Amino acid sequence: MARADLDKQPADVQRMFDAVARRYDLTNDVLSLGQDRRWRTQVIEAVDPRPGDVVLDLAAGTGTSSQPFADRGATVVPCDFSIGMLAVGKQARPALPFTAGDATRLPFADATFDAVTISFGLRNIVDPAAGLREMLRVTRPGGRLVVCEFSHPTNRAFRQVYLEYLMRALPAISRAVSSSADAYVYLAESIRAWPDQAGLAAMIDAAGWSGGDGVEWRNLTGGVVALHRATRPGH
Repeated sequence: MARADLDKQPADVQRMFDAVARRYDLTNDVLSLGQDRRWRTQVIEAVDPRPGDVVLDLAAGTGTSSQPFADRGATVVPCDFSIGMLAVGKQARPALPFTAGDATRLPFADATFDAVTISFGLRNIVDPAAGLREMLRVTRPGGRLVVCEFSHPTNRAFRQVYLEYLMRALPAISRAVSSSADAYVYLAESIRAWPDQAGLAAMIDAAGWSGGDGVEWRNLTGGVVALHRATRPGH
């Protein structure tokens, strides 16, 4: 896929994720060298779900990221726009209330959730800023947002190696393990084009989170991934 394919329409992106659903979790595990499991653990710790909390897990895919919230005693709603992902997830985890939804027009009432989280999905929303505003709308005052997303490695030499891996090795490896290798070329391009840590923090702040008090973030795996945390103003 050419770089112009970053201008995909929502329906095209949905079909892309439908195509990779069957082997999505396996492919992510291989491509991240197993780091995705550690990253998911860090998300859970950042959200800090308590029994009785209601958590929205956006871009939940097959529910791999959602199940740990339920295991902690929270009520978790896995939401994704890919019907293929939801179907695979429902088969594997029938107890979870999988919900189809567009992140820019979420099918939930205002102030429904104690926490909203999205892992590796914000950059695939057609309008990420609109998605962040929708997440704010459905979160209760004082509720929290945790965004886990690919970012920019902080070490310049490592950053160059990482970019080479993204653009050369990632598509080659995905051809061996994924059910739709071309999708991972698009994903590699989207990662390379995504804002850095400070840029994403500014985007979250501009959407109304944290009341101008600043958005926290910390780097995982040397900045390959960044974890951003914010709160909805109010009590």
